[in-house]
Formats: sequence, structure tokens, C-alpha cells
Amino acid sequence: MSAPKILVVDDEPAVTDLLVYNLRKSGYETLVAANGRAALSLARQTHPDLVLLDLMLPELDGLDVCRELRKTCTVPIIMITARGEEIDRVVGLELGADDYVSKPFSVRELLARIKAVLRRAHPTKDNPNSSLHGKAGLQLDLESHLASVNETQLELTRLEFDLLHLLLINTGRVLTRERLLEQVWGYDFVGDTRAVDSAIKRLRAKIRSLSPEADSIDAVRGVGYRLNP
Repeated sequence: MSAPKILVVDDEPAVTDLLVYNLRKSGYETLVAANGRAALSLARQTHPDLVLLDLMLPELDGLDVCRELRKTCTVPIIMITARGEEIDRVVGLELGADDYVSKPFSVRELLARIKAVLRRAHPTKDNPNSSLHGKAGLQLDLESHLASVNETQLELTRLEFDLLHLLLINTGRVLTRERLLEQVWGYDFVGDTRAVDSAIKRLRAKIRSLSPEADSIDAVRGVGYRLNP
């Protein structure tokens, strides 16, 4: 099996050098883009397994790159930002980024997050012939890793698929944000559960776009989320 290919998008040579050195040391293949337009072009040509995407970029910023990538692919995206404004991270997550880290970041933490995201992107097939069903024609096919409503495919990212999967197998139970982070993202966000809320918001919007009746995800104030039977 070939090494996972990671596209590093950052215009600071010191950061790029640090990332490339540690990624290659950890066994990953790396590609580098120093601006948003180059990142989009390289992503479309090479189909990376994951994108490390800085928000502050020349030509096209990271939010625009994330938005454009999500129009055509589900490649996992981890945002890297030095900005202090929380709104940038929130918008990035709502556009479909899988995760984020803030500069200065711990290389060990970043590598752990990359490993978790890649593990989610390449799920094992423990029950290859199984499928799960929700309300109003909602269905997950675990063999093909596809979701549908009344046989119309739902265009979900891998993270959204895994989130819906966990909700479905726990239908009727309230899942805390912390549990969702641990089981879907693969680690603790150290108290920051914004990623869960953003992912749930995207997931519900996609389901409702095909059938409002199929969306049975409820927020339980101060706790987490529940998918109703």
C-alpha cells in the first residue's frame, strides 16, 4: 500500500519546512502549495488523501479553497490558522473542514489528528453486507460507504457519514458532544465542541434538502444530540 499523500498549503516557508520534515519522517508523501490557486490546481491533479490548509493565503484564502474543494470532492481537510477570531474556525468547519489546529501548534498533536482523520477516511468493513435504516427512507450502506434518502444519494463527507452512522446505531439515545468527538473525530477537542455542532448542522441541511421528514436529529440542550426512531 502506498503512503498517504498529504497536500500542505501554507505560504510561510518555515511552517512548510517543519510540516514537510515531520510528515515525511512519519511516512507520509507530501506536496506543497504556497497559495490558494496553486492548492486547488494541485489538489485536482494529484487527488491527495488529506489537505493541511492554512487560512491566511495569497490569491485565494483558505476559506475560499475549502469552499471550492467541497464543491467537487470529499478529501479530508484540516485547517491551520494563526487568526485569533473564532469566527474563522467556525466558518471553516461549516464549509466542510474536518478539523482545525491553531498556530503555534504541537507537531505531535497535529500528527495524531492527521492519523485520526485518515483512519476515518479509510474505514474497515467489519460487516460488509450490512446497512442501516432511519426515518423516511434514510439508509446507510456500510459496504459501499454511501448514504441515501429514498434511493437518492446523499453527498456526505466521510466525517458526516461516520457521524450519521454513530447516531443511527444509537437511535433513541442521547450522545454527548464529548462522546461524538471521541468516537467520530478520534480524540478529545479539549472542551471545544464547536466542530460537532458545525458537522451536525451540515448533516441536517443535507438530509433536509432531500427529505425534511428524514431528518430526525434533535439537539438536547446542554448535552448533545439524539436521532429519534
